Amino acid sequence: MSNLKSEKGVSKIIYAVDLFCGIGALTCGLQKAGIQVVAGYDIDKSCRHGYEHNNSVKFYGRSVSDLSGDEISALYPADSLKILVGCAPCQPFSTHTNKSREKQEEDERWNLLDAFGRLVEETCPDFVSMENVTNLRNQGVFRTFVATLERLGYFVNYQIVDCPDYGIPQKRRRLILLASKLAKPCLIEPTHIPHRTTYDEIGNLPKIKAGEVCTSDPLHRAPTMNDTMLARIKQSVPNGTWLDWEEELRTPCHRTESGQSYKSVYGRMSWDKPSPTITTQFYNFGTGRFGHPEQDRAISLREGALLQTFPCDYQFVAPDEPIHFTKIGRYIGNAVPVRLGEVIGLSIIEHFKRHL
Repeated sequence: MSNLKSEKGVSKIIYAVDLFCGIGALTCGLQKAGIQVVAGYDIDKSCRHGYEHNNSVKFYGRSVSDLSGDEISALYPADSLKILVGCAPCQPFSTHTNKSREKQEEDERWNLLDAFGRLVEETCPDFVSMENVTNLRNQGVFRTFVATLERLGYFVNYQIVDCPDYGIPQKRRRLILLASKLAKPCLIEPTHIPHRTTYDEIGNLPKIKAGEVCTSDPLHRAPTMNDTMLARIKQSVPNGTWLDWEEELRTPCHRTESGQSYKSVYGRMSWDKPSPTITTQFYNFGTGRFGHPEQDRAISLREGALLQTFPCDYQFVAPDEPIHFTKIGRYIGNAVPVRLGEVIGLSIIEHFKRHL
């Protein structure tokens, strides 16, 4: 818990509520920075165990659209600095969804940012933060959200962040919005130049084969591969493409003109560079450059979690619950990198120290 003392001698405690909290990555990062999180809300009730077990914070399985400002306001202790944070589901705004604008707007998640804005108006927090895909800044729903904040008297700042600049070993770019009642906020300066690499994060994990599970960590497991896929990955080189394969191993789509542009699928990562963006399908060799740099397999669930900067012992499901690649891949790929959450938290603390 951060018992903050500003440069002017004002002493306050900071508390946050996390909307669209998922498995708890943003909450984890904020608490690493020293901000106490009092509650997390998400419609996906399967996240409850992971969220509560790792963060010791109450999880509410509710849609943000159904929440009232009074309910959230009651969670903040009296005379505290109140923070409202969240990452609305990014799929409607992602360039990877390949949806038409009409189909995007039919997606019920499209209006969740409006619900976030309504809750800001009803709760009047001291500070607001939101993280999402970069493409969101081009959408009308984002401009409306910013206009709502400005109408309510917030100083708003948003920027595109290169995650490796802040110690996240992953080529990931995200939109970060910060809004304060006191002054225009900003992120702390980059903390990691040169960047952390894939090897820095996962280079010392025990070796496993495709289809194996590490005896000391059930999350360090990789899916099986058939003979064709094994032949393909054996002919793949770090940062290479499927053009490195013998002709007979190439897929039919690679022979078409449109398929020529997808050079990163079926690729290996490089030890000496940050990893590619971790998606919900990162454990699948055929969906991106998710081949292990030297072992003949896709990266494991634990390796994906580490590249998203989750703590090495983060528990995503209860010990007696089966581990499913699809389910845990979704938890990990949809998460805010924990380190990015910590950077946001440190930025909030620094802002209050200067301006309170």
